[in-house]
Amino acid sequence: MSEQVMLESVPLNALDRCDRCGAQAYVRAVLVTGGELMFCAHHGKEYAEKLKEVAVKIQDESDKLVQTPAN
Repeated sequence: MSEQVMLESVPLNALDRCDRCGAQAYVRAVLVTGGELMFCAHHGKEYAEKLKEVAVKIQDESDKLVQTPAN
């Protein structure tokens, strides 16, 4: 399995940090050039349009931040 495919399939966790501010990352962008960028939900939204131009894959797990009511 290639490194890029592995990166895309691994869920983000508490050790993954935003490249902009250091908060927990909820967005991973795998770049066309082969690298990756990680962002918190705030910065992921802020840079979303630009990331679409330079990424082959955007993994957005910011829905983990939404709390659902307890049954």
